[in-house]
Amino acid sequence: MTTPLIELIDIEKHFGPVIALAGVSLSVLPGECHCLLGDNGAGKSTFIKTMSGVHKPTRGKILVNGQEVNFSSPRDAMAAGIATVYQDLAMIPLMSVTRNFWMGREPIKKFGPFKFFDFDHANAITMEEMAKMGIRLRSPDQAVGTLSGGERQTVAIARAVYFGAKVLILDEPTSALGVRQTANVLTTIDKVRKKGIGVVFITHNVRHAMAVGDRFTVLNRGRTLGTAKRGEIRAEQLQDMMAGGQELADLEESLGGTV
Repeated sequence: MTTPLIELIDIEKHFGPVIALAGVSLSVLPGECHCLLGDNGAGKSTFIKTMSGVHKPTRGKILVNGQEVNFSSPRDAMAAGIATVYQDLAMIPLMSVTRNFWMGREPIKKFGPFKFFDFDHANAITMEEMAKMGIRLRSPDQAVGTLSGGERQTVAIARAVYFGAKVLILDEPTSALGVRQTANVLTTIDKVRKKGIGVVFITHNVRHAMAVGDRFTVLNRGRTLGTAKRGEIRAEQLQDMMAGGQELADLEESLGGTV
């Protein structure tokens, strides 16, 4: 059996008396898109911040390639190949695509004692990596702010992949996008998965999850309601689990079928 790239076992996270996560488990295999679904307040954000080293779990274990790890910071997680693309993307709109792509990791060339940003190398790599993801830039000097929302997501994803992500965590990447832009991002996710990278796709949109997901885990009130493989569960069932379908059914029964 293939060893998961990352596995979280019975993760709990307490903030004082508040229990944000109450025993959540999830694993990600190479080349798999594992969708983490849940409504607002389900615990998705706390879980991915624990997975990416922002929070330390109160209880539970994190394994990377079968070895237990303890991330003390996001830098530790990144060093282990765990990369996160958040909704805000951490990009500067007025800066070029190249500058955003290489931010903090700029390639340097030397002339005697002087060091300069190697724009030729950076521009060539940026154009090449974006083309691999299906984005044809007019120029590497193009400001990120001139790109569509889906294209900006793709820049962030391409950057993470280029710098060695083995597991890519995507935080609601399609939440604010139109239909065409959403399709572009889902296509990008499929390309990343085919490179053998594990993808954790956090979303509350069941249709988007069903389009690319291999496995689906539902969170509700900080707990895992279950994990299913593609073909084992229907979109309607996922939606019911996310929205507390049993609670609605109980309410309907108590009200005599008027809900």
